[in-house]
Amino acid sequence: MSEFDLGRRRVMQAVGAGLLLPGLAPAVIASVKDRPVLTDGVQSGDLQGDRAMIWSRCDRPARMVVEWDTRSQLPNPRRFVSPLADSRSDFTARVELTGLPADQAIFYRVHFEDAQSGVASEPWLGHLRSVPQFKRNIRFVWSGDTVGQGFGINPDIGGMRIYEAMRLRLPDFFIHSGDTIYADGPVPAQITTEGGRIWRNLTTEAKSKVAETLDEYRGNYRYNLMDENVRRFNAQVPQIWQWDDHEVVNNWSPGKQLDERYQTKDIHSLVGRARQAWLEYAPMRLQKADAGARIYRKLAYGPMLDVFVLDMRSYREANDANLGGAKPFLGREQLDWLKGELKQSRAQWKVIAADMPIGLGVPDGEVSPGVPRWEAVANGDPGPAQGRELEIAELLGYLRKHQVRNYVWLTADVHYCAAHHYHPEQAAFQEFEPFWEFVAGPLNAGSFGPNPLDKTFGPEVVFHKAPPTQNTSPFAGYQFFGEVNIDGQSGEMSVVLRDLEGLAVFEKKLQPV
Repeated sequence: MSEFDLGRRRVMQAVGAGLLLPGLAPAVIASVKDRPVLTDGVQSGDLQGDRAMIWSRCDRPARMVVEWDTRSQLPNPRRFVSPLADSRSDFTARVELTGLPADQAIFYRVHFEDAQSGVASEPWLGHLRSVPQFKRNIRFVWSGDTVGQGFGINPDIGGMRIYEAMRLRLPDFFIHSGDTIYADGPVPAQITTEGGRIWRNLTTEAKSKVAETLDEYRGNYRYNLMDENVRRFNAQVPQIWQWDDHEVVNNWSPGKQLDERYQTKDIHSLVGRARQAWLEYAPMRLQKADAGARIYRKLAYGPMLDVFVLDMRSYREANDANLGGAKPFLGREQLDWLKGELKQSRAQWKVIAADMPIGLGVPDGEVSPGVPRWEAVANGDPGPAQGRELEIAELLGYLRKHQVRNYVWLTADVHYCAAHHYHPEQAAFQEFEPFWEFVAGPLNAGSFGPNPLDKTFGPEVVFHKAPPTQNTSPFAGYQFFGEVNIDGQSGEMSVVLRDLEGLAVFEKKLQPV
């Protein structure tokens, strides 16, 4: 058994509860009640070059200490210390590991040292594999929608088991495609589901109402981190986070009118608090742009893969009928960034991680009687591109003009899984090369779908799997994640859609051109 496999087994045995291992006693010995407590496990994310982000949280003002090595016993650890974590960041901390050797198993342990006494917490272990320098096999997973429609952590079924199914696939990383929380979705003690079966939840005060205050938004993230499957997954799989609507409130845009559940009626105030909480809890590298709050980014994962992480929420205009002239969705700055980065990319495969699908109609009530309001790109009109569709048309036309090949769209949002093939021969707008879009989700939420197709860009449903009735509980099994495998020799990409148990329900093999 290799050092990486031995280390993986060792970490698996320890990360679930943050257990101490022989030889890993804290530097300062104190009684348990005097020690800081590492409350929510560890996470890693934003792998880039020789760097990776490490995240954790403490119960008091303290500094996070991260030690890493390429051997599981950490015989020669390199040490990084975070700035002080205090109430201003909800006691969350992150550090950026640097100088990581390429394509190596990286084992790390995290503890906190009390800001006043220096007393150390017990450590928590994690691991990751650093970015490859040369071609090799790559596997990653993606999905979205965690703790939606009131379906929270159910101890009767072992919690959010789909995270364990993803972990057992041994991915290099995970893309969370948005709806990392449901800030607008309280979690009751129980829900009566199909056939009268009772779904029982763990409950917390923060999940007893819709989130409005900063601490209520933070409490939504803390709730998800109570789940043992999530903590184990976080400690072993580096992550890339996106955000969508439920990090704030359902279908939010600048024109959102808040319902009677909200004392706060200003959507912009909620967005500010929600964004701060997301930035505190995401294991991501903070960017300087947008006053430190930019979410979209590019992550290069060796010569075979670039990941373009989009933000389809922050720069849009208000949701409306989505007809007529151009309407900001990605926004001009992000759209130009995406075009330029895709053109410059030399990676064999270019994954566009989108938090919403392109060709599916996602309704948002009505603008007026009989006039639908739309939440995503599509507008229900199969004719020429209008409204938000014009940004996508500009992007696709640009990629065709500059002969950008081998790009694939991955998304979630609609709470079922699907494979869509877009072809200009079937489209009203035809200035693009054929491409694929794959949809996966939800992770732990009600299941819906299928959504209607908008034929402007010529999508064909090659496969979908959706529940027989809307808002089907996770009991029914319509929970899905996607898996991408890239062959290091042939360059072939295999996209697999998997269910709650990790079983494949669909697979498509794509050849690079």
